[in-house]
Amino acid sequence: MVSYLSPARLPASVQRLTKPLLLQGLALITGLAGLGVLPLGGSRALALNAYCQVTQADALAKENLRKAALAGDAAAQQQYQTMVSQHTEALKQCRSRTWPQKQAVWLRLYPCDLQPGILDALFDRVINLGYNEVYIEVFYGGQVLLPQADNPTVWPSVVQAPGYERRDLFAEAVEKGRQRGLKVDAWVFALNFGYSYGLRTDREQVLALNGRGQTTYTYAKAGASSNPDEVFVDPYNTQAQADYSRMLGAVLRRQPDGILFDYVRYPRGVGPNSVVDSVDDLWIYGQASRDAFLRRAVNQQGQELMRRYISRGHLVERDIQEVRDLYPNEPEPLWQSRTSSPPLQPGQAPPTPASLRPQLQAELWQLSVAHAVQGVVDFVRLAGEQAQRTGIQPGAVFFPEGNQTVGTGGYDSRLQYWERFPTWMSWHPMAYAVCGHTGCILDGVRRVQSMIPSGTNPTVTPALAGIWGQPTYNRPALETQMEALRRAAPEITSVSHFAYSWQDPEFDRVRKFCSL
Repeated sequence: MVSYLSPARLPASVQRLTKPLLLQGLALITGLAGLGVLPLGGSRALALNAYCQVTQADALAKENLRKAALAGDAAAQQQYQTMVSQHTEALKQCRSRTWPQKQAVWLRLYPCDLQPGILDALFDRVINLGYNEVYIEVFYGGQVLLPQADNPTVWPSVVQAPGYERRDLFAEAVEKGRQRGLKVDAWVFALNFGYSYGLRTDREQVLALNGRGQTTYTYAKAGASSNPDEVFVDPYNTQAQADYSRMLGAVLRRQPDGILFDYVRYPRGVGPNSVVDSVDDLWIYGQASRDAFLRRAVNQQGQELMRRYISRGHLVERDIQEVRDLYPNEPEPLWQSRTSSPPLQPGQAPPTPASLRPQLQAELWQLSVAHAVQGVVDFVRLAGEQAQRTGIQPGAVFFPEGNQTVGTGGYDSRLQYWERFPTWMSWHPMAYAVCGHTGCILDGVRRVQSMIPSGTNPTVTPALAGIWGQPTYNRPALETQMEALRRAAPEITSVSHFAYSWQDPEFDRVRKFCSL
């Protein structure tokens, strides 16, 4: 059984600054209640701080009531529900008049959260910290938060303990969160289908493939990517699309308030692999992606040159002459985005292969990159449209720097061209830059705002990484980041924080490692 953890006090200096509630420490409530320190209720008005967080005393009182109610105390149960309702209403009123109006936290659930009272304790703590929205991780790491008895997907269920086959942790969390006025969204990985998917012999052809014969699974195992557990699929593969749509449909049937798509990109390489600067680096060599690439040809000369380019990695002069000889009725090779040259004047000789090769090769490189990028954009668009059809608002999560060019003709290996993501989705830039102050964090947000397509107005919800009350990992404390963002971009009305586990590490650790 999981121990019921209780809030611990912050350092006095932090309490003087913000009086937030970081929920850590073991068995504190039990000891205080035994000493008669904690009241079992009360009608005094709730006091929230500048960040809509409850006081230490109110949080402890609520937790004490919850435990007493769980033990069977009927009076405590009624008092607990009253206090939960009071906190719900107080948070609603506070957020309505406090920037940002929507403040969300990224949250992972664990099998032990199915134990009696744990979800109540968890969402009480979320409310205590001033959050009115949660992003619950539902599809990640090659597993899905669906009950074993109702899991139509190719991925294993997160909860696999005997006797819990029919317990629906995500659905229960949605219900518990909404009881407290929380908006509950599903957070799902997109093209990263996970290590377990990479192990399936019946899905090997679905994985993205580069020009060196590596799938993203073998690429990760070789240490070329930033995370060996990340396995990405070919976005053009119809089997990948079908597997994903089936999973997505099951998640959407739980009726979350929204759904966020993460990992809408290709792998992030390490070292020299972090830059894509040759066609062999691109994940377009799977059969589905390759076929789709060749369909971008406008004529046969164009298709044959495209085939030779991605097969060899470059063109040679004889390719151009041989393509002319193969299809003499076509004046020049054409593909999507390539415009026809002016007609030759009488007596004018066609350009020589030597003069054409550099230009054609440069154009084919750009076409190949654009093809890789378009696969990502199309995949998230399909997923977003599926969510929209059920009336659920989709959002896309991305790195502000994921769409950068590098050097001369190179690209960030993620090829995350988020400015092409649908603007009817909400946009969630991960403003995680590290420089010891808020400058680089704000730069990422400003970059996103500056690249919003003209005439569109997507909801931009920056994701900040940090901890209330203290700097961490060379990042300022959350309240410092929040104040800087408020001053720099007051028009933004929704912000999220990564992650709940950072705010409440002891509670997260016990929930994670306990056994049902």
